Amino acid sequence: MTVRVERSFELPVDRDRVWEFIADPGKRASAISVVKDYTVHDDGSATWNIRLPIPVIDRTIAIETEDEERRAPEYVRFVGRSKVMNVVGEHELTETETGTKLTNRFVVDGSLPGVERFFKRNLDDELDNLEAALVEDLEVEV
Repeated sequence: MTVRVERSFELPVDRDRVWEFIADPGKRASAISVVKDYTVHDDGSATWNIRLPIPVIDRTIAIETEDEERRAPEYVRFVGRSKVMNVVGEHELTETETGTKLTNRFVVDGSLPGVERFFKRNLDDELDNLEAALVEDLEVEV
């Protein structure tokens, strides 16, 4: 089973400021609650060390992530691969009259029992975390 979620939100700042956050693999990783630590490599790829609270997995899992497509300052698509799950994330930035609309799409495909169920219950909350991290980083109110 594959879990998909899409959500958009608007921020009262210009697109370049939102892009600075969303294009940074470290900032993206730090907004995800199950990422316990991460390393951004010189080539822009990153390793996320995640911990999922499910019985089948009793260790930290490394997910190797990399941007597959990047069109500054409007779109980034990244993929993450591991033995436990694969994830695809897309962030599309559109200018509005009052700032920027950020559309986020995530697809998680788990390889072990419980992974999809966890993300089905929690992926929407992770988008709340992303929005909160952006608001804090940009020092704005929404």
